[in-house]
Amino acid sequence: MSKKFLVSVAIVAAIGVGIYAWLGGFSSPTVTVTTSEPLLIAGQPFKGAVKDEAFGKAFQKAAQLRDSKAIEGMLGNVYYNNPESERDTIKAFIGIVIQDSTIKLPEGYELLHVPGGRKVLRTEVEAHFMIGPGKLYSSLFDYAEENKMKLEDFYVEWFPTERKGIVEVPVK
Repeated sequence: MSKKFLVSVAIVAAIGVGIYAWLGGFSSPTVTVTTSEPLLIAGQPFKGAVKDEAFGKAFQKAAQLRDSKAIEGMLGNVYYNNPESERDTIKAFIGIVIQDSTIKLPEGYELLHVPGGRKVLRTEVEAHFMIGPGKLYSSLFDYAEENKMKLEDFYVEWFPTERKGIVEVPVK
């Protein structure tokens, strides 16, 4: 191997590590047991294969509505089955966490009221939403297992910013 090739590989690897760090890849999630606050999500239900084109389009629509300010809020979702273990079929509600229940909803959108006052396991991470969910769910499940906690199949996630993610799951 030539010296130039090794230097090139080292530069590419350094750039890759730099991008991963910039996205928050080295940040550590925090996990707490707390009481949930009520949330209101404007969105659309989805049930089907994770690989289904409609699943990705539901996320894209929510992001487009938020980015265009057609709906003010932050991206948020509810999963009615474990999104990390359900590789084939997912049941979800995908949309935007909002404050105002009187807004005019786009066609196909409806309101979902997520009740508050429940004991939940909450995890937060300062990482880009492209890599944050993986960190959030792995830390959540590790904590639940270590502390012998049983969780409901009701996963609420939202992203206050592109670089912060939160997941809450009610404790059984």
